[in-house]
Amino acid sequence: MLAPDGSGVEVPEDLRPLSWLIGRWVGVGTGQYPTIEDFRFGQEVVFSTDGRPFLSYLSRSWLLDDDGERVRPLATEAGFWRPRPDNEIELVLAHPTGYAEQWHGSLEVTALENAVITGARAELRTDVVTRSPSAKDYSQGHRLYGLVEGRLLWTFDMAAVGESLVNHLAASLNRVEPDGAAAEDPS
Repeated sequence: MLAPDGSGVEVPEDLRPLSWLIGRWVGVGTGQYPTIEDFRFGQEVVFSTDGRPFLSYLSRSWLLDDDGERVRPLATEAGFWRPRPDNEIELVLAHPTGYAEQWHGSLEVTALENAVITGARAELRTDVVTRSPSAKDYSQGHRLYGLVEGRLLWTFDMAAVGESLVNHLAASLNRVEPDGAAAEDPS
């Protein structure tokens, strides 16, 4: 099986259950937390493989104004998704704001069509959170990613700055086809 991002890279057998993530995704999300004002953000996420049994991951986001225009950069994170036996997955992430995280979770393929994954979900919880002395307090996270009707939906709950685990971010992203065009909205 070749990677669906047009790279021509063969996806290793162990990585195929995560192949639905491979590619470039763009979209809009919302953010909230008890200690901040609600906001909207734009996001670009890229999952890729070089033929080894892990996915490289890069996410960038921007604060959006009421007209959907970029105001300023927000979060950036980079890391690696690693499939494990028995539908388990590991994720390691690094953030320029002074955090590094190890996540552990499970993967479920919920729909197949002509041997292509058309529905899936990945649920992860932090196993370890480390932070530099200058980073804000952040102690725990929970993420859920899903492939639903051609969209990548995700949500992030966190425990930070004295607050218990509560929703912080959620977004809906559309795949950008290898030719640069956004995939058609299936709704």
